[in-house]
Amino acid sequence: MVLKVIEILASSPKSWEDAAANAVSEASKSVRGIRSINISNQSAIVEDGTIVEYRINCKISFEIER
Repeated sequence: MVLKVIEILASSPKSWEDAAANAVSEASKSVRGIRSINISNQSAIVEDGTIVEYRINCKISFEIER
């Protein structure tokens, strides 16, 4: 088995977990065989003392089809 890794930047107004789900959901529209997600960085946008957007940088691995 050979895996390929792509880097994705994703966001959500709800949570970092939702941002991760968004990354997998969007990637799966054009990539088949997703095996895992590795979140390497989390950040948030704050306005008036409140978090308004959660952001993640992640790597998604998938199996290369032969």
